[in-house]
Amino acid sequence: MLRAPGGCQTASTAVVTRRKWPGAVRAGACAVAAFLALAAPAAAQQVGRIAYETYALGNGLTVVLSEDHTTPIVTVNVWYHVGSANERPHHSGFAHLFEHMMFQGSAHVKKSEHMQLVERAGGSMNGSTVEDRTNYFETIPSNRLNLGLWLEADRMRSLAVNQTNFENQRQTVKEERRLGVDNQPYSKAFLDGLTLPFDSGSCFAYAHTVIGDMADLDSAKVEDVQAFFNRYYAPNNAVLTVVGDFAPAEARRMIQQYFGEIPRAEAPAPVSCDYRYGTGERRMEVTDNNANLPLVALLYKAPPQSDADAPALELLISILGDGESSRLNRGLVRDARVAVNAGAFGDLRRKSGVVILFAIDNQGVPVSRVEQLLNAEVDRARTDTISEAELVKAKNQYRAGAIRERQTTMGVAEALQSALWFDGSLDAANDDVQRHLAVTTADLARVAQKYLVSANRLTLIDNPPAGRGASQ
Repeated sequence: MLRAPGGCQTASTAVVTRRKWPGAVRAGACAVAAFLALAAPAAAQQVGRIAYETYALGNGLTVVLSEDHTTPIVTVNVWYHVGSANERPHHSGFAHLFEHMMFQGSAHVKKSEHMQLVERAGGSMNGSTVEDRTNYFETIPSNRLNLGLWLEADRMRSLAVNQTNFENQRQTVKEERRLGVDNQPYSKAFLDGLTLPFDSGSCFAYAHTVIGDMADLDSAKVEDVQAFFNRYYAPNNAVLTVVGDFAPAEARRMIQQYFGEIPRAEAPAPVSCDYRYGTGERRMEVTDNNANLPLVALLYKAPPQSDADAPALELLISILGDGESSRLNRGLVRDARVAVNAGAFGDLRRKSGVVILFAIDNQGVPVSRVEQLLNAEVDRARTDTISEAELVKAKNQYRAGAIRERQTTMGVAEALQSALWFDGSLDAANDDVQRHLAVTTADLARVAQKYLVSANRLTLIDNPPAGRGASQ
């Protein structure tokens, strides 16, 4: 029988995500401060290579170890290869629900005790869900590695899936949606914008939101939830990454002890998404009861993260809409003054991607005028050569982000996990920055001409209620 290991306390660390959100949605102040601190010397700094070793247990669990004795901390990071893309029609929201369910207790851990044990040890923990994966992690003092491994193994083996826990977390997810989506201006538009380019018949995987449909959660039964856990939360559908101050031989011993006897499950069906670029221009208008000003968003289908075009497209997105000196902010907010906010972000996933360019109208400015200037900036990116200076700036921003990521054990763990799952190889974690630095201005023009075209575009107008905001 497994028992919780005992131990002592020190400090903890932070979380890194690769997804790019618009300024109104993403975290903001801390990221800006970190960038300003690193931006100046970034060009002179080298992005360190990540040393790692990998192996698999007999039950199919993939293990990645990256030893680093710089600081006396260690991150235990588990990616389950399940997200909203794995859900079926009328069963949406299950992956996100499990992000919550996984903290409701297991055979040897009481409800909410997981968090308490980590915090008492001086560590931090959390989890998150996107379309293609769900992650769980602890960053703890290195002498408490056994605690992090034991906690993850216990819930992988014996999560407490019961009616009480399910109902409690179903209500939590519904409240999360009400607070974070339904009652926030533009949030639903951005959330739906990630799904609208895809058809639910040919690509249900990316045609519904991660948070799911509330009607689906209301109609779900605890048996459905248990079946979802049995299918996807198994060792052969997971990768365990350990990064930081540990002895490899001892880590291997504990991993075998805690995870080795967890039974594997039948391999889940692969995600399917059938889509094509350039299938015709589309347009949609919705009403946002929380908004005071209209939002214009241009949505484009884009390639998956592993595509050879991804580095150039990511840098192009940065040039167009990342920060105050970006083209969209300069053109629409500072110069023309038709918008109060403008930007761009991308979500490149395993099977496909989405690029969103947006602007929020200034008071009294017609939507048609904002849409016209937004499209003009896209046209300019396709027809004018982006300057070498703009490209160098975008590359430096990307390199600064990679340097910052590698300064934490959590950042290194996420970089390794992302490389393996989204790019298909752990080596991609060390090649990623070089792939971006190799992009040329000709590459930027090529991807703009390939993806940012009207036949590949869905224009979404998010209007405030009649009588509010800009004129039409």
